[in-house]
Amino acid sequence: MIGSVPFKAETVAKLLEHPVNFLAKNPRTLADIYADVRMLSRIVGRAAAGERVVARMRREFAAIATRAKKLPRRVRVYCEAWPHPRISSPPWVAELVEFCGGEMVVPSGARVSDDDVARAAPEVMVLAWAAVGDKSRAKQAYGVVEWKDVPAIRERRVFVVRDELLNTPGPPLVAGAKELWRIFQQTCAEQKAAKVR
Repeated sequence: MIGSVPFKAETVAKLLEHPVNFLAKNPRTLADIYADVRMLSRIVGRAAAGERVVARMRREFAAIATRAKKLPRRVRVYCEAWPHPRISSPPWVAELVEFCGGEMVVPSGARVSDDDVARAAPEVMVLAWAAVGDKSRAKQAYGVVEWKDVPAIRERRVFVVRDELLNTPGPPLVAGAKELWRIFQQTCAEQKAAKVR
């Protein structure tokens, strides 16, 4: 069996009562994710396929990063993995944000307060709550009193991204990066149009 953090210690203890092998993973960065893909593919005797997966992910990310260089500036972003307690998205999401043309404005993978986010003043909020698919609720963000003056709230730029596209440490991150790129590109275009008016 393979488990990835977060998992409950009690659940792991129960698993270990049975004669099964348990591999616990805790990737933090894209480099960790690439290493895990390679290791898991070797375990199942598909090392070459694992290398192809990693190479494809790197290629796709590089292509997005090239397009992102054409944005007029970096977009200030807050990505959220969970609302109660409020936890920012994991470090690999901060890496995706960076090469998609954004800047994560709070520490990644950390518990943050409403005031922390307000002080960071993101222009865009991305909600990808773990294990809820696309059911993160933007309406909740708009109702946070401390955020009433945050640019993302004032300008109605709270976006929901399916959680597996940002929280799955593997190939789905490519689709997540494409979604982030689309959001940042749209934000820059809207801001440019607003200046012209």
